[in-house]
Amino acid sequence: MSTRIPTSRGQQRPVTLAVLMREAFVALNGIVMARLAERGHSAVRSAHSAVFQYLDDTGTTVSLLAERAQMTKQAMAELVRHLEGHGYLVRVPDPADRRAKLVVPTDRGHEVLAIAGELVPEIDEWAGRVLGPDRVRDLKADLDAIRHAATGGRERVSRPEP
Repeated sequence: MSTRIPTSRGQQRPVTLAVLMREAFVALNGIVMARLAERGHSAVRSAHSAVFQYLDDTGTTVSLLAERAQMTKQAMAELVRHLEGHGYLVRVPDPADRRAKLVVPTDRGHEVLAIAGELVPEIDEWAGRVLGPDRVRDLKADLDAIRHAATGGRERVSRPEP
């Protein structure tokens, strides 16, 4: 079995904080993808999480989705096209700008969002069993602090739990 960590000059590359955070995301996202497949949504792939994660329930332009996900408009448009083709999204005229189209989840898309939402407490509980609930709370606060500092204090994802 191969490792996900690539090698350089015959040695495994250093496992940095960023690598560990990415690999933890990949592992947790794999749980979500497996649950979606079990519930009949095998057309949704890991890459599509970039769409669902940044999609406002009232609709979002492809340009804004791409900006939020830090990817090109062309790449985001391809993800959206795939999800449209499988009935998860539709594009509708933007009432604020008739030239623009909003990407909106269909009932099937809302089902995907609900399934992912159901998993949040399950994953938190599982992490609590692995690390302990206090460490999970601290980990969330620490990751949010890192993100806040790395964005120059512009954004905070969550509020620390009591």
